[in-house]
Amino acid sequence: MTARPRYFTPSEVACHRSSADLWVSFLGRVCDLSPLVSRYRGDVLLLPILECAGKDISSWFDPRTKDVLRCVDPVTCCQRYYTPRGRFLHVPPAGPRSDWDTDIGEPWWRDRRYVVGKLSAKTRWIRIINTLTSQEQLLEVCSEETLEEILRRYLRYNSHARSYTWKFNGEELDMGKTLSDNGVVDDDQELEQLRLDRDLFIPAVLLHFNDDLTDG
Repeated sequence: MTARPRYFTPSEVACHRSSADLWVSFLGRVCDLSPLVSRYRGDVLLLPILECAGKDISSWFDPRTKDVLRCVDPVTCCQRYYTPRGRFLHVPPAGPRSDWDTDIGEPWWRDRRYVVGKLSAKTRWIRIINTLTSQEQLLEVCSEETLEEILRRYLRYNSHARSYTWKFNGEELDMGKTLSDNGVVDDDQELEQLRLDRDLFIPAVLLHFNDDLTDG
């Protein structure tokens, strides 16, 4: 059985923006390029990647081929890679060069070893209210995440979150389903059309203590 991928928000990817800890996202994937940067440290072809650390670089790629964009060189009339930010690592030069090693193996954008998860197509905010302590936590989550995965996000605020029953509008939530599948509708688009403040309509998930304290 294929393991379910982990989903990340753009803000989570943006936290990894140093040369020692560098993530990027593209075409729905999230990649940790820290090992690549470490391996090629000092190489000028790393500059475009370093400049875009923590950002989405989908504009570099063709969504159909999953390869770097191509164009026709106006001088040579030959097809070449289109890299307006400058040629980057594993992209061959426009013409023959003696210092270019053609045996690079799998280019980094196709190498699954760098993939750490998927970028959420849509994030949303929820309020998690502990009815025992009245503690309220605002949490940005991925729309693709199940309640169990959202619970794992919440563990940093309450290590005993599994000792609670999660409810919305009085109904117990199925922890194996997403918010939408549980009837917690994402109204962001409708609220935007109505020009209403989304912060005033963030859905609240209520946590009810089960009286059987579990380990975090």
